Amino acid sequence: MLFRDQLQKNLDAVIWRIEQARITVSEHHIVKLVAVGKYTDIDAIALLYDLGQRAFGENQVQQLEERCKLLQELPLEWHFIGTLQKNKINKLIDTKPSLMQSIDSVALALEMDEKLARKNSRMNCLLQVNSAKETSKSGVTPEEAIDIYQEIAERCRHINLRGVMTIGAHSEDRAIVQKSFETTHHIYEFLQKSGATICSMGMSGDFELAIGCGSNLVRVGSALFGE
Repeated sequence: MLFRDQLQKNLDAVIWRIEQARITVSEHHIVKLVAVGKYTDIDAIALLYDLGQRAFGENQVQQLEERCKLLQELPLEWHFIGTLQKNKINKLIDTKPSLMQSIDSVALALEMDEKLARKNSRMNCLLQVNSAKETSKSGVTPEEAIDIYQEIAERCRHINLRGVMTIGAHSEDRAIVQKSFETTHHIYEFLQKSGATICSMGMSGDFELAIGCGSNLVRVGSALFGE
């Protein structure tokens, strides 16, 4: 497990980097940090909470479910950021995440909506955009994103669509990664007219670039929990 001093150092460094990137956009640009606990343990999550971090993200429903139970004494803000299998929808609903960031199709949204209705529940969600059009990634294409977003908003009464999420292009070429972020941010700008408020882009390796392109939520794991 990471020691408190190392976690504090990591958290301070990430917050400093977010600040530096944020002010290049505007001093009024606010960026939320979601700490991704995929490769860490609950003690490190509890310790990071103690150091002031409040929002945490998980890629797997089972891990989210376990950690919600084990850390239920803490008022954590949980985000689900992984690919959701349809047979795990009910389990996800029961964990009541603050935000589900990865709706990747109308079919998934409709099934979620139906199960939310049965449980008399609602969920805040983001539409995942595969802006780099990579076969290894989930998400809708940039060309269909706006239409799909509006279709889900109209047809799914129990889903509160709050914006969009993307994973940056898997490339060593910074210009290609930047283009994938800019593509998603253009979609987000259009959807702001429909009430979108969240543009979730950027992970440990590229969050500064994502913030520069307009991201207001970053999902950081290894930069926080790495040695």
